[in-house]
Amino acid sequence: MNTEVAIHPKIKVDHLARKAIVYVRQSTTMQVRHNQESQALQYALKQQAERLGFAKVEVIDTDLGVSASAYSGPREGFKRLLADVALGQVGLILSREVSRLSRSDKDWCHLIELCRIYDTLLGDADHIYNPNLMDDQLILGIKGTLSVVELGVLKLRMQQGREAKAKRGELYGSMITPGYQVDVDGNLIKDPNRRVQEIVELIFKMFRKFGSVRRTHRWFHDKQLETPVNKSIAGHFQIVWQRPSLCYLRDVINNPFYAGAYYHGRRPKEIVMRDGIPHRRQANYLDPDKIKVFIHDHHEGYISWQTYEENRAMLIQNSGNFNADADGSVAMTREGQALLTGLLHCARCGRKLHVRYWGNKGKVARYFCGGDYHQGGEYCIRFGSMKVDQRFEKEILAIISPLGVEASLRAMEQQTQKNNEHSQALMRKCEQLDYEAQRAFEQYDRVDPANRLVAYTLEKRWNEKLKILEHTRNELAHEQKQTRTIMDQDRNNVLALGNNFARVWQDPACSMSLKKRLVRLLIHEVVADIDEQNQQLRFIIHWQGGCHSELLMERPRSASQAHKTDQKDLDIIQAMALKYDDMAIARVLASLGRTTGKGNKWSRHSVAYIRRHYGLGAYDSQALAGTTTLVQAVKQYGISDGSIKRLIDAKILPATQVAPYAPIEIKQEDLDSEIVQQHIQTLKRTGKLSIEGTATGNQKSLFE
Repeated sequence: MNTEVAIHPKIKVDHLARKAIVYVRQSTTMQVRHNQESQALQYALKQQAERLGFAKVEVIDTDLGVSASAYSGPREGFKRLLADVALGQVGLILSREVSRLSRSDKDWCHLIELCRIYDTLLGDADHIYNPNLMDDQLILGIKGTLSVVELGVLKLRMQQGREAKAKRGELYGSMITPGYQVDVDGNLIKDPNRRVQEIVELIFKMFRKFGSVRRTHRWFHDKQLETPVNKSIAGHFQIVWQRPSLCYLRDVINNPFYAGAYYHGRRPKEIVMRDGIPHRRQANYLDPDKIKVFIHDHHEGYISWQTYEENRAMLIQNSGNFNADADGSVAMTREGQALLTGLLHCARCGRKLHVRYWGNKGKVARYFCGGDYHQGGEYCIRFGSMKVDQRFEKEILAIISPLGVEASLRAMEQQTQKNNEHSQALMRKCEQLDYEAQRAFEQYDRVDPANRLVAYTLEKRWNEKLKILEHTRNELAHEQKQTRTIMDQDRNNVLALGNNFARVWQDPACSMSLKKRLVRLLIHEVVADIDEQNQQLRFIIHWQGGCHSELLMERPRSASQAHKTDQKDLDIIQAMALKYDDMAIARVLASLGRTTGKGNKWSRHSVAYIRRHYGLGAYDSQALAGTTTLVQAVKQYGISDGSIKRLIDAKILPATQVAPYAPIEIKQEDLDSEIVQQHIQTLKRTGKLSIEGTATGNQKSLFE
């Protein structure tokens, strides 16, 4: 039978035989660093447990700086506490107050249930509670409920205060982006550091030029330019200069703060379930019209609101099919060979036409509309890109060629401006590095020379600043040396290119991405359809200015059709296949001026390929048995080929010919006939071939 301990009536011997646990917790790291008195009071509970008679006291403080709210993730210390209670090893749990153990009903009820089963006591600085006693159980339940309500009330008050301050546009915190500061009066102003301002302006300028975050990122890295980034150092946010990342540039361009707008709640928090456990996370960025607090013209912006909306539209379009808000008629310009990528729409179903590459190492492009093919149907339309792109190039060159001179002048101005921007950024960097080196020297100069360790460190820091400054100055000098004013000869050369813009367009140095960007400046979208009956392509061009025009062209044939051997050539080859070899057939086709499907001259090899491909039969040397040719007849009878042709034309000597320039075939029996032989003998005797009035073999004479 258990006997009560005199120190406290609720603590029995079997409680003292087990250990006591002191649970120490503070909600945030800020409390851990600054609320040292609260920590001391919680750790002092260990002495209280010893005074109550517990020989073994364990302190669990692994949850310092961990919140006990329902969405803050697991608490390892609290898990360990529950495990020890479930093993029957704990006689008493001490905590400064109930809120230290839990801020949620779930964790609190779980702990109380385990303490009831394994007869574990709960205590705070003033009282000891036995969960198996009805009164104590009621008090613990009330305290747990009050702890949860207290947390909710505190959060509500803090949230209302933050929202009220945000509605006035005065809540900043860590949302101040690089390029802005808060002055002593609490007003938001541009960063007085001129280098910071110029780099932020340069980010937007380069994005407008390239139209792509990735190309802007590549330009900054190629030029080795650094951008300002807010970083927490010793608990305070400071400007640090480093090479920009893709995410950083995308956030800057997509941030309405740089357009002079104030916002609060742009990225709200949401609750998601992972493995049955709720977790809190930040949702995606909201559109300006959906943000809880949004104030236009709150402060001076680096760009206008119209420019911000245009930049944001460009970001959405660059995402292409990955963004549901993207316009199907526009997509990011890339290096693919299809000029009208992203601009073509199907006139039958309204879908955007896609591009597929195959043939010639994957460089041959075809436009196609998927239609309901993936649902077991068919494609709507599809056609090759080469002929279509060439036709559109002619239309575009006809429009922009007159503007070539003006474009050349603008190009010269932009090139000079781009060089000046890079040099200006390097100059600002040199100014800042010069200031930092001077400051490092002043720190080194003020140190006591006898304090060698400190003097050595400061001298090393000063030397490092001087090395970086020297490197940047050399880089600036090299940039200024490479940059030169465009002379008259250069200006004349550029103007000459402007007068012949078509040659510039066809030059290999003119990239496909640049051509596509030019096309998108002129064309909004193109609606395409196919006239199956007439085998024509019909395009309705929607120009950027709002005008529309129609373009008709012959439908490009596929390679198998475009390079197919002409039927006349096939007929000739088939007629001569059995009687003549490949070389003889090739000579006939070449004499006729015929070419292969690819436009090449006929050769023995090409004839052999067609013979095999179409199964036209092999050459048989016996196929002409009993038949002689014109050349052979001339050699056989020793007369001219003209005389034999006259006999053939007079229909005295029957002969056949597959095609012009093909050998004339004569049967030997016709050549040996009596009437033909009479003419041949007469020709040899008199030297003349008398054909007019000659009687045929079966015709009777009118005179005896």
